[in-house]
Amino acid sequence: MRKPSVLIIDDEKNLVSSLIFSLEEEGMTVTAAYTGKDGLAAIETKTPDIVLLDLKLPDQSGFDILDIIKTMPAPPTTIMISAHGDTRAAVEAVKKGAQDYITKPFDLDELILLILRNHKHRQLSEEVAYRREREADTHGLIGTSDAMRTLLQQVERIGKSSARTILLQGPSGSGKTIIAKALHSVRDKRAPFISVNCASLPENLLEAELFGAEKGAYTGADKRRTGLVELANGGTLFLDEIGELPLPLQAKLLTFLETHRFRAVGGHTEIEADIRVIAASNRDLQAEAQSGSFREDLFYRLNVMPLSLPSLAERREDIPQLVADFSADLALHEGCSPITIPPETMALLCEYQWPGNIRELRNTIERLTILHAGEVIAPARLPPEVAGSAKTQVTEDSGTGAGDAEGDNVLASEMAKREAECIRQALLQSRGRKGEAASSLGISRHALKRRMQKLGLTGEDF
Repeated sequence: MRKPSVLIIDDEKNLVSSLIFSLEEEGMTVTAAYTGKDGLAAIETKTPDIVLLDLKLPDQSGFDILDIIKTMPAPPTTIMISAHGDTRAAVEAVKKGAQDYITKPFDLDELILLILRNHKHRQLSEEVAYRREREADTHGLIGTSDAMRTLLQQVERIGKSSARTILLQGPSGSGKTIIAKALHSVRDKRAPFISVNCASLPENLLEAELFGAEKGAYTGADKRRTGLVELANGGTLFLDEIGELPLPLQAKLLTFLETHRFRAVGGHTEIEADIRVIAASNRDLQAEAQSGSFREDLFYRLNVMPLSLPSLAERREDIPQLVADFSADLALHEGCSPITIPPETMALLCEYQWPGNIRELRNTIERLTILHAGEVIAPARLPPEVAGSAKTQVTEDSGTGAGDAEGDNVLASEMAKREAECIRQALLQSRGRKGEAASSLGISRHALKRRMQKLGLTGEDF
């Protein structure tokens, strides 16, 4: 982590001199101002990461300075310094926009930790904001593998097209909801996007949920109910797990897709809705249509514009980037420091089959973030099924027992190969830029260079 630049605004010159010496010893860049006016000028010219702001200054109050800092386009992180007994004022400063406070006399180590913690949180927030801005440009689709590039191109083309029905098929947890939202946002993100999981509602309520119901249509219908189809008018209706739709309701949906008109339950008047329908399933709907468990005519009506989503195992080179994004996002959500994934652990993550796909990977990173915030995740801390996947594979390939010395040597060799491959993929994705590759792997640039030397990777091919 880059050490922060610090501006001290305090009129106690002996204290300031001591702080400058101590903070520079920690590798920080430090400047000082002894009045509020000079402090504001220094913020404009030096653009510090952290401001240590005393509450009482000779020319104006620290509160006045704080009010001005808050109006700046990219305000620095502000830590208030208060005298002994002014804790209430310091807390009030935090309410007014300061990120933290400390009271005099303070322990120097405590102040350094306070500065580093706030700086790390700021960097993490900026990283997440950057990632979200980048993801907005790619509709939240993370990855640079060939499979993801192809999928993104298809999303752009199909999303902009006039196609009224789109069918997404892919394994559970592969991101069908994200793709549906991406297809919607390409067309018009301001229009309504209505989503329903067809497997989550009782069969007797599903028709009313989709098409609405008139007052008195069934027991408990004491007023007219607007259905999701009507609510989605002008936008997109996403029908997840459409294979769970009962056959009688499949017929009504088919009629709507062909006419764009429907009747609410208990209604007699036809209602028109101009919507795009995106359906999704993790089952082979064509096979089910042939067997009679899904209407064949509805399948072909939905299958006008099919999109197949790859499993995570089919796009392993995207795993380091997904891990980095999940780690940063979840750490910010939990209010903690992100975990660090060293290459040997990343190699295991890249090797595992991930039967639950992206959802399982995110859940794994969330669990590690909560249990081991800010820590380096050794292979032993991974879930047993992930940590044991490489050893199981090596045992099968080598024909030796897990405790056998030869098997252990084979395992170590195989782990090194997988770690090297993980680093190669990161370098290829970053086009040889080691800093970017190290960031995607969750390690420092120096750590990456050490691992490359150990594994015999020169970087000449990237």
